[in-house]
Amino acid sequence: MPPIIALDFATTDQATAFVRQFPAGERLFVKVGMELFYAGGPGIIRELQAIRPLDIFLDLKLHDIPHTVEQAAAQIGRLGVAMTTVHAAGGSRMIAAAKAGLERGAAEAGVRPPKLLAITHLTSSSQAMLASELSITVPLPEAVSHLAAVAQAAGADGVVASAQEVPLIRAVTRPDFLIVTPGIRPQNAAVGDQVRVVTPGQAARIGASAIVVGRPITQAEKPLAAYRQINQEWSQS
Repeated sequence: MPPIIALDFATTDQATAFVRQFPAGERLFVKVGMELFYAGGPGIIRELQAIRPLDIFLDLKLHDIPHTVEQAAAQIGRLGVAMTTVHAAGGSRMIAAAKAGLERGAAEAGVRPPKLLAITHLTSSSQAMLASELSITVPLPEAVSHLAAVAQAAGADGVVASAQEVPLIRAVTRPDFLIVTPGIRPQNAAVGDQVRVVTPGQAARIGASAIVVGRPITQAEKPLAAYRQINQEWSQS
């Protein structure tokens, strides 16, 4: 799986202009998050799909009562995206409801259902924040691996987690369970608001299934060159 480029843009025009910079023969996997989806709605998915063949990770982090999440997931399932997310903290019933909704919506639209990923703890979270604000006193890696096991049992296809937690997640999940890792920064790059970060090569060696990279590519002076450098490090490590 190639690096997933986070299209963290404010407008659909910015996002589509960015995608058009990439040659047609370049395999492309992009992430549409809340900012862009709230700006463009479902139409941004169709616009991106119309530009060229690509895979889309629709990262909306659903978190609500199971019925509401199932209905929302059914709408996502109709869009033909490759992956989407829920918060593992919503619990097993909510995760299972999301899976059911994705499969129902995809079947109605005649498309393949998206892979369902559960968010464990955000890469901006720290041990101190979890303890002081959420009253989670177990070590952060243990909290992440526990949520991964819950998500797998509820039918999720994988999780989103820091690459630092990959070995612990691998120890409690099946071999084909996806671990998608944000918080990826090339060597010497600014970390921004991320706390638990690794390089593309480190993520590959640890055993991540996929990496998500945003600003080091989207804000680079030469985005295509930056993407290819990161892809090379990721694929050859």
